[in-house]
Amino acid sequence: MAKHPIKTDPAGTLMQLKVTLAGSRPSIWRRLLVPSDIKLSKLHNVLQISMGWEDDHLHSFRHEDMTYESAAHRKMGGGLFAPDENQDEAKVGLVDLLASEGDWLVYEYDFGDGWEHEVRVEKIVPVGAAGARKAICLAGARACPPEDCGGLPGYDRLLKIIASPKHPEHRDTIEWLGERFDPEAFDAARVDAALLKLKV
Repeated sequence: MAKHPIKTDPAGTLMQLKVTLAGSRPSIWRRLLVPSDIKLSKLHNVLQISMGWEDDHLHSFRHEDMTYESAAHRKMGGGLFAPDENQDEAKVGLVDLLASEGDWLVYEYDFGDGWEHEVRVEKIVPVGAAGARKAICLAGARACPPEDCGGLPGYDRLLKIIASPKHPEHRDTIEWLGERFDPEAFDAARVDAALLKLKV
């Protein structure tokens, strides 16, 4: 399929993104519309809300040989990588990295659990076709894993425990979750309402 790069002012276009939690089976994903020139720091907020994370941990974006981190993270110790290998995410727009359909980058959240997300451009559309320059959730599937559950291996184990009332850790796990957890649950309308309040 031919790529269609942005040929006009990025401020006049939106990117339709497919965000997939890497390694999730069945796939945990979201489809979003965001301004093409959104800064990565703002995209971080969009991804946190749309996926269902609680923004309790560090994060980074990776594209080719470069890493993009928050200024606060970089000040803590210069980031995880050498200065010439990382940049301030607040100074870089999405369109600076991804300009064509099919382009993608990696968003990692919580370096302990290692939640990696593939963020891929599906379409580039005029702002007028979507109505307004804001972040929009178009669709998605399945709930975000609980924070601090141990990455994908821990999440898989958690699902087996809560599905087995006779499991010796069942009660403690349910108490730790604090509420009923349905791995198939996803409400795009609720996510979209939360994104509507976000300034991008």
